[in-house]
Amino acid sequence: MRLYLKSLMALFCLCFAGSAHAQLSIDITKSEFDPIRIAVTDFQSDDARTKQIAQDIAGVIRANLERSGLFDVLEPAGFVGTAPDIRYQPTFADWRVIKAQGLVVGRIVRDSDSRLSVEYRLWDVYGESQLEGLRLGTSPDNWRRIAHQISDSIYKRLTGEEGYFDSRIVYIAESGPKINRTKRLSIMDQDGANVKALLTGPGMVLTPRFDRNAQKIAYLSYEGRRPEVYLMDIETGRREKLGAFDGMTTSPRFSPDGRKLVFTQMNRGNSEIYSFDLASRTSTRLTDSPGIDTSPSYSADGKKIVFNSDRGGTPQLYVMNADGKNPKRISFGKGRYTAPVWSPRGDKIAFTKSGGGKFSIGVMNTDGSGERTLSSSYLDEGPTWAPNGRVVLFTREGRGERGLSSVYSVDLTGRNLRKVPTPTGASDPAWSPLLPTRSR
Repeated sequence: MRLYLKSLMALFCLCFAGSAHAQLSIDITKSEFDPIRIAVTDFQSDDARTKQIAQDIAGVIRANLERSGLFDVLEPAGFVGTAPDIRYQPTFADWRVIKAQGLVVGRIVRDSDSRLSVEYRLWDVYGESQLEGLRLGTSPDNWRRIAHQISDSIYKRLTGEEGYFDSRIVYIAESGPKINRTKRLSIMDQDGANVKALLTGPGMVLTPRFDRNAQKIAYLSYEGRRPEVYLMDIETGRREKLGAFDGMTTSPRFSPDGRKLVFTQMNRGNSEIYSFDLASRTSTRLTDSPGIDTSPSYSADGKKIVFNSDRGGTPQLYVMNADGKNPKRISFGKGRYTAPVWSPRGDKIAFTKSGGGKFSIGVMNTDGSGERTLSSSYLDEGPTWAPNGRVVLFTREGRGERGLSSVYSVDLTGRNLRKVPTPTGASDPAWSPLLPTRSR
């Protein structure tokens, strides 16, 4: 069901005079940095019915910021004095006692039974100045998304980069033993909340991928005699099969403008990459080699495609023009490179690499330089980028007879490795773009 969200972007421009302290910020492009110590107070409420929502919003903001690895989020039990009123300047000395560098305060006003106004302010404690303010309108049942949007606002103000909290993850929910595993198409918020099954039928599904508006997904289904590509509208649940292709089709992925899909088609033992125009329903062959060409992913501007191929003997990464011309190998390290995906920032490519009995998640620059490993285990595979290109999700499979998979996240430093909570096993995640203002 479509939930109406109206953002009243009322940025408070109240900037109080302060000391000569440099304005609070963090440079996340550096390999070494100290997390910002930040205090997020429980939001105030003018109505008994919204007091729990006020506390929950603050809790989600704390969890988002802490999980990013960029913030040292202080425990509310250690706060000094009473929670500050959003309408007045805080007593900064109280927050310097606990060495807080940033302070977040907020409140909820009930406009009607069906509408809330949520306000927040971000303060630089040592600079004694307001850095950001935001007012958002929403329905009471949409409070969690408001918390994510405020988290994004704080993240952007203190890092200079877009946030990634107001986004969703589509993935494959897994249950049962390895030899008879059930795989269901599911969706959740980026923090693991609001899990919902998108398909409940018996057919196995794989490789779900979002379009640019985070409204549709393309995925591979085995409900018929052979794997076929489907499109689904997340809001309505409506889905359609994309024609009948010769041979098996796998690994569908949208172009940045949403007008095309690129996927692998296997026919008579030969695997090639095709593009598919969604308007004309016509496909165009992009590669032509005796090797296996697969796992294509568009660059952020849609001008290039990265893919993996064993045309040189072992699976390696190649980049070609979007029309299939000028393929060029970019990976030259030891091991086998698979599952490449281009960053939404356009500056890096994430991939899976296997060798030495391990599978790893790595990143490299788009010309193949600067390769580094972010995670490594028995089986790490299938990377997908956060909307801001600073965090990668992937699947980590456990050992043993059951060996259920889980979804993990890791940032570009490789230090902030986290498991994303899911009620069952989870695999093959795809991270959405930031959600549009009107969504869900």
